[in-house]
Order: sequence, then C-alpha cells, then structure tokens
Amino acid sequence: MNGTGNYKEIIKRSHERSIQYGVEKDRPGPKRILKGNELADVLEENEALIQIAKPFMEILYDMLRGSGFSIYLTDRFGVVLTIIGDDDILEAQTKVGIVVGSDMSEKSSGTNSMGAALHEDCSIQTSGEDHFITAFYIWTCSAAIIHNENGSILGCLNLTGRRQSAHPHTLGLVVAAVKSIEHQLTAEKTETKLREAYEYLNTVLDSMNSGFFAADTNGVIKAVNNSLCSMLEIEKEGILHKKANQILENWESILEQLREKNTFENREIIYFGNQKKNRFDLSVFPIKNENDKMTGAVAIFKDIQKVYNMVNKYTGMSAAYTFDDIIGESKSVMKLKAQAKSISDSPSTVLIQGESGTGKELIAQSIHNNSSRRNGSFVAINCGAIPKSLIESELFGYEEGAFTGAKRGGHPGKFELANGGTLFLDEIGEMPLDMQVSLLRVLQEGCVNRLGGNKCTITDVRIIAATNKDLKKEIERGTFREDLYYRLSVIPIYVPPLREREGDVELLIKHFLKVKAVKLGKPIPKVQPDIYEKLIRYRWPGNIREMENCIENIVNMDGNTSFGFEAWETERPAEPAAERLSYDMCSLEEWEKKAILACVEKCNGNITRAAQVLGVNRSTLHAKINKYKQEKSV
Repeated sequence: MNGTGNYKEIIKRSHERSIQYGVEKDRPGPKRILKGNELADVLEENEALIQIAKPFMEILYDMLRGSGFSIYLTDRFGVVLTIIGDDDILEAQTKVGIVVGSDMSEKSSGTNSMGAALHEDCSIQTSGEDHFITAFYIWTCSAAIIHNENGSILGCLNLTGRRQSAHPHTLGLVVAAVKSIEHQLTAEKTETKLREAYEYLNTVLDSMNSGFFAADTNGVIKAVNNSLCSMLEIEKEGILHKKANQILENWESILEQLREKNTFENREIIYFGNQKKNRFDLSVFPIKNENDKMTGAVAIFKDIQKVYNMVNKYTGMSAAYTFDDIIGESKSVMKLKAQAKSISDSPSTVLIQGESGTGKELIAQSIHNNSSRRNGSFVAINCGAIPKSLIESELFGYEEGAFTGAKRGGHPGKFELANGGTLFLDEIGEMPLDMQVSLLRVLQEGCVNRLGGNKCTITDVRIIAATNKDLKKEIERGTFREDLYYRLSVIPIYVPPLREREGDVELLIKHFLKVKAVKLGKPIPKVQPDIYEKLIRYRWPGNIREMENCIENIVNMDGNTSFGFEAWETERPAEPAAERLSYDMCSLEEWEKKAILACVEKCNGNITRAAQVLGVNRSTLHAKINKYKQEKSV
C-alpha cells in the first residue's frame, strides 16, 4: 500500500464495488469455486506461471514455516492456482471455502487483498474488517501483483495469516518474492527465445544441402551441421570441439588469407577421408565482432557434383526431349521408339547410327529422360567439332598447372560433369585415334584421370554415342578402333532416314508448320498446292533437319517458298491428252498409271516393294495411287 490515506480510499472503493456486485456480507466464503474440467483448463493455461512461482513460494514458506501463514498464487482473474501453508491454517481456510479453484475476485469474494490488488493493480494488505465478508475477518492478507515484461497482469501472490499475526513487513516479503518471480519470468522467456533461436538456427543449418562448420581463431570447431557429417562420413561427436585442420590441412593458411582481407570462395578441394577421394567446392568467410576483429570463420562445403549439375542445368547441359517429341507413325519409327524405350534403364552403352539430320540426339535425350538418370545431367560433346589438341581436356578435365593457360583450381571434364547422368558422344566417328585409346580405357575402368593429375575419380556415367558413318568401314580403313566399336555398340540403334518413313512426311509437315508459325509469331500458312506436292515427292537427303529449315522458309514466305532444293524427284506430270490416240497409243500419264497398277499387282499389293521397283519413294507412290482412285477406282 502506498500510504494510509491511499490505503483507506482503496478499501472504500472496494467495499462499494462489493455492494454493487451483490456480495452478501454473511456469506460463508467465495461465491464461485472452479472444479473439474473448468479448473483443469485454468491450471493448464497458467502452467508456466505455476512452475516459475512455486519455487519462490516454497522459499518464502520456509522462512515462515510454523508461524501460521499460507501462500496463495492466483491467475489474473483471482482464481487460486496453488496453496502452500501450515496444515492448521489450510484446514481453517478450507472451512471458509478458500481452496485451489476458489475465485477470490471482488465479484465472488468481496473485498480481500487479492481481489482489491488485482482490480487496483497495486500491492495491498487487508486485515479484519477491511474484508467485506465477515467470515474473512479473522485473517490478515498481503498481496502483490505479478506482471510480465510488458507490464500486463499475470496473477497475484498472497500471504495469509491470522489477524493477530498482522505486520507491515509481511507485505514487503510478498513484494520481494513477486520481484524475484518477475525476474525469473523474464529470464525464462529470454532463455526460451534463445533456445528457440538456437533450435531454429540448427534446423535451418541441418536443412541445408551444403556442409557447414564454424571454428574460432584457435581452430576449434564450435558448430557443425548434419550435411557436413554426411558428406565426410563422420559422426558429429567426431568433429565437434576438434581442430579444423583435421578436416582442412591448410586451415591456418586460409585464416591468414582472411586476416589479410583476401577472399576464399568457390575453391575446389580434395578430401581424402575414409580412404576415399571426394571433391568439394569450399568457401570460407570470416566471423567478426563489433570492432571488426575476426573471432572465427565459417567453412561451407558444397558437393562438387551438385555444383556441376546446377551448372549443367543453367548452361543447357540437360535433356529437353522425350519420346513424345518424336513425330511419326510409320512402322520403322514405332519400332525405333519401342526399342529405345526398352533399353532406357540399361547401364550398357548405346550406339545410335543414322544419316545426318535424322534426329540422333533427340533419341539420345529421350532415352535419358525415360531412364532413372533423368534427374542427372545430360552432357553432350561433338567429337568432330573440337580441335584435336583440346578434346582430351574437354573429356577428362585438367588439374591446376597441367599446361600453360590452365585455370586456377583446375577444370572438370565432361565425364565428371555427367557423373550420375548421361554423356552423349556425338559424331564419335570423328574422334582421333589416340583419343579413342584413352576413351576405351575410361570406359573399361570406370574412372577418369584429369590431365596433370595422378588421382583417379570414379564416375557413374551412361554413354550414348552417335555417328552418321559406317564404323565397320572406318575400321577397315584403319580410322576407328575395332575394340572401341564393340565397347560402344553393346546396344546398336538405327535411326531410319525420312525417305524410309512411310506416311511420316505429311505428319512432319503439319507439325513444323505449327511450330514455326508459333516461333515466328505468324498464322499457320496455307501451303500452295504445287509446293505441297513437291514437299511430298521430295526425297529429303538432309532428312528432318532439311525439312525443318524448309518449312520455316515457307512460313516466312506465307505459303510460298524460296528454298533451294537440290533436285526434285520428278517433274510435275503433264495434263492428260484431250483425246485418246488410236490403237495402243496413250498419254504418258496413262502409261504411268498402267505401270503402277501392273507393278503393284506383280508385288502382290506390297507398296514398299513396288516403290523400290519403280524407283520412287513410298509416299510418292501412295500420292499417285490416291490420285488415280479419285479419277477412277483402282
């Protein structure tokens, strides 16, 4: 209480409120006592407050044990949460209804120290007739409010004894206990926040794909995440509080570079733990205090293969096509797709053969995307487009200092970049003979030595090679190794030229007209009839690549074309003669019709065989037969 006058005013106002609330002076105790689930909910809601306040209540009780006092803790509404005290006084208070669950607010119990203190938000002592209910006249009570760090009321601590035990110092004891409880509440909250922050930080660090450790300037590791333990194949206890140079031999050198304000980022390192050679991308950053003094460093390890995969993803080293992108319904294409799908998941090498422009890389990408390696890299290299002097370093990579101009830290080759995925060796027939020997060794041993290095890196790569050459003839000429040929052609695949894909020309024309119209932002053009007929009749020596370029030309020209074809298969037939000549003479078109009918009949209706005999492709023969059917049934 803050002085006698103030104290009297508080008691007066409390009595007035008690009358307004309708509290009877002759009541035996509180109007309201919580029980069962209602009480359980209140206790659960205030569990943290009870756990923190109880030790201080016990300390206070030890000071007053045997002197006839009891200590209550209430919630912010005046409901008693817990009681500690001498047995005789607890028994006497129980008789007047003061138990755990009793509502000691002014509305339920009239004027009392707890109810008045909670309403006025102050510390107060009540004794005898200060109470509103006469049954409480025998008690003296001292109450103080418990606040949180924001000043909000959490509850109330009360010390009750018999009236004759009243002493001003008892209120001081309660106030001191409340201050201790409030300090502990703040400390507990701070500790909880720190613990939550620590757990949050650990969760974040452990969710990182990158490995991480932090060490002080003495090189002692203070923190490490699970990813690094997994990368290095060690237990967290085996690295925490140990020296950083057990992981990085040059740790002191790295720290010295950081002290000199030099950066240490994205360096490729080799870790030889557990008798294995692992490559990592390492970055180390200084930890500084408010005075800009370095107090430690953070090392971040990235799996080099994941770095390669990300580089491959954003530099186009990935497969975009699937079997659904292969346009065609001819028997040869359907057979090709079925064969390629069936071997997609095999680890065996594939040799794709076919003329230029037939879509060999499309087949290779489709195989990759239909396999369990689909999430790995698809790395392509054209063996005929790289100078002889560079192809070895491109395929196998090089270490730092391997040759003049070699990059600092070395450079991975295509085999390392494709690890876990597929390496597509296009135009394999163009590979120099000396490189064929090195390639064969890698295929047989399953590991790669960088130029200038002596450590073998094991790779898990599926090889798909492609060529437009007849490699058996190249073997006879001595330009291709026979042993490499058999190593590559475990699964040979033949991609047919466009002229052998009966019925696919029309489908491809329709497909490319749509694709090129979208690409050029133009409507799909109506191809001039004479141009369309020439498209059907043309043998397409450049295959699909030639057709694609031709159709783009047609879309640009709005249905016409300026495309320079090498040769038309036949000239556009002349119009039929106006009148039939006598005897057995007839027009050239009639002779053509007779020749076609006779040939088809002799070939027992086999269109493919008839086309070979007549020297035309099958799509042309089909077009002529359909034309004659319209004129007269054949």
